Amino acid sequence: MFSDIATPTLARQGRQWIAWAGQQMPVLRLIKERFQRTRPLRGVRIGCCLHVTSETANLLLTLKAGGAHVALAASNPLSTQDAIAASLVRHCNIAVFARRGEHRSRYYAHLRSVLAIRPHITMDDGADLISALHREAHPRDDVLGGTEETTTGVMRLRSLERQGRLRFPIIAVNDANTKHLFDNRYGTGQSTIDGILRATNTLIAGTRFVVCGYGWCGRGIALRARGMGAHVIVTEVDPTKALEAVMDGFEVLPMARAARAGDIFVTATGNTHVIRGAHLQQMRDGALLANAGHFNVEVDVATLQRLSRRRRVVMPNVEEYQLRNGRRLYVLGEGRLVNLACAAGHPPQVMDMSFANQALACEYLVSHARQLARRVYAVPAPLDALVAQLKLKALGMTIDRLTPAQTQYLASWDVGT
Repeated sequence: MFSDIATPTLARQGRQWIAWAGQQMPVLRLIKERFQRTRPLRGVRIGCCLHVTSETANLLLTLKAGGAHVALAASNPLSTQDAIAASLVRHCNIAVFARRGEHRSRYYAHLRSVLAIRPHITMDDGADLISALHREAHPRDDVLGGTEETTTGVMRLRSLERQGRLRFPIIAVNDANTKHLFDNRYGTGQSTIDGILRATNTLIAGTRFVVCGYGWCGRGIALRARGMGAHVIVTEVDPTKALEAVMDGFEVLPMARAARAGDIFVTATGNTHVIRGAHLQQMRDGALLANAGHFNVEVDVATLQRLSRRRRVVMPNVEEYQLRNGRRLYVLGEGRLVNLACAAGHPPQVMDMSFANQALACEYLVSHARQLARRVYAVPAPLDALVAQLKLKALGMTIDRLTPAQTQYLASWDVGT
C-alpha cells in the first residue's frame, strides 16, 4: 500500500490518541457497530480530503467497517497530526497522503494520489478534492457523489452548481443541524480559544477581542471569548447578523474602527481579505491576528509582509511582523486555521455528530445517488434527527413524545380560538 507520511515511528502514539477520541464518540461507535453487521459500503471506494486528526481516524475506521476502501489526504497543510497518519497506515491499512507543514506542490500531489484510487464517493473539508476532480480534462463516470464538511466548501460547491458545472450530487454535511449548530458554534468556539492560548499563553480577560463575522463559528468564538472575560467586538457585512450580535450583547463596529480598538482579532467569515492593509496599519502595537476560517485568505498576510520591515518567528506558530511605523503585529499559525494549526481542533464529543453525519451521508449516497440530480443537497432530515437521537441516548437523556391528540392537532387546520 502506497502512502506518504512523515514519521512512521509515531504510529503507537497515534493509536493511543485514536482510541482516546473513540471513547468520546459514542454516536459514531453505534454506527460503526451497525456497519460491521450490514456492510452497506462493501466495495465502495471513498476518497477523503480531511484534517488528519484522531477524530477523523475514527470516521475512517467506521467507513472501513462498512466495507469501504478508503484513502486520505490532508485538507490543510498545518492540520495533520503525524502520529495519526502513521497509525492509520501501520495499524489500519489505510492509505494516507499527509505531512504536517507540507508545501503547496506536495499538498496537491497528495490530492492526486487520493483521486488515483478512482473514488466512487468524495469526502471533503473545503472542497479542494472535488475542485481538483472537476479540473480534470475528462469527466469520470464512476463517481456517485460527494460530501462536504465546511461552510467554505459548501459555498464553493454551490458556485459550481449555479454555473451548471457540478458533475455529481453533493450532500452538504455542514448544513445539518447536528453539524453547524454544534460543531461550528461549540467546536469552533472552544478550539479557536484553545489555539490562541496554546500559541501565546495570553490572558483573554480584559482584552478587546474582535470577531470578524457572526455566523455560527463567529457566534461560538464571541460567546467563549466573553465567557473568559473579554470585551467582544463584532464586525459584519450582513445587517441581520449584525443586529443579532447587538441583541446578544456585543458591540458592533465596522472593521476600520475595530482595527484601532482591538487587542486580539479572529476572522471567521469564509471570505478573503477581511483584515487588509488599511486595517493592519491602524492596529495597536502587539495585536494578535488569528484566522478561524477554512482558507488562509482572511488575513492579508502578503500585504502585511510588504508593510513590514522585519519578520521573525518568536514562538512556535507565532510570527512577529514589525511595521515601518515600529508597531508589531503577531500572526498565529501562518494565518491558517488557528484551532488546528496551533491546537488539536474540535473536541471529539462535537466531531462525533459531524462525522456521524458523514458516515450516514455516504450510506445514503450509495443507495440514492443515481436518482439524484447534480445538485448540492442538505442532509436528509431523518438522518439529521437520527444523529440527534443517538447523541441524546449516549448522554443518557430522554425527551417527550407527542400524544396522538397532539399529533392530530398539529396536522389539522380547523381548530381555532
